[in-house]
Amino acid sequence: MNNAVLIRQEGAVRILSNHNPEKRNAITPALYVELPAALAQAQADDTVGAIVLTGSGDFFCSGGDLGQLALRRAMAPAQRRERLEGLHDLIRALRDCSKPVIAAVEGGAVGAGMSIALACDLLVAARDARFSVAYAKVGLTPDGGATAFLAQFVSRQLLNELCLTGEAITGERLQQLGAVNRLVEKGCALDAAIALAARIAAGPERANARIKTLCRNAFSADLDAQMELEAQFMVASQGDDEATEGIGAFLAKRPANFAALRGKTSAP
Repeated sequence: MNNAVLIRQEGAVRILSNHNPEKRNAITPALYVELPAALAQAQADDTVGAIVLTGSGDFFCSGGDLGQLALRRAMAPAQRRERLEGLHDLIRALRDCSKPVIAAVEGGAVGAGMSIALACDLLVAARDARFSVAYAKVGLTPDGGATAFLAQFVSRQLLNELCLTGEAITGERLQQLGAVNRLVEKGCALDAAIALAARIAAGPERANARIKTLCRNAFSADLDAQMELEAQFMVASQGDDEATEGIGAFLAKRPANFAALRGKTSAP
């Protein structure tokens, strides 16, 4: 790897840092390769219960490197599309990872950086962090699912305003809209995200993966389809040793020990 992503672990929490601090962690082609690979490694590692995604230093991600984007004018449309799919594959990797991913945002998340932050399952932001769709300011249009993610939280009018003006929105405002789970003081986002991740990591691994799928599908499925998926997952969960442990712990009035079951095969 080229160290576009720094990896470390605290307990059951895997911490992935987008590492390009000289350019406020602007996205590089290496990130398209290394971040999905790091997510896949974390997903396959039985010691990992949850993942935190952050940026090195005091900025989450400034989006695409405009110097590199300017060169794409000389490319054929098919080549431009190929480069863009690197970002979209990264977004899909965040979405499809079975383990919960929490964004820890300091400074700001701009352009595709905002898409990456919103693609995570939960978001912790510093109070002074700024989020901006930004593309219109440089004659471009949003990508990375930015419009899809924002449309889950804001009105049509506000979505138009944010995308057409490129104006920044604060972490505090995003929390009011429901997009930020924890709002903390400057410099505290990573610690707060790790604490939240550790709490989730102590939970049932397979149930958490099913819950993540249910929550993702809830925005697009109709009621009958969603209830069918809920039924399938409930039936599977009821036969799982995680439920045996969780229910047994509740009845015995003791803490559940789901960590001991992490990585084990689900019961039929």
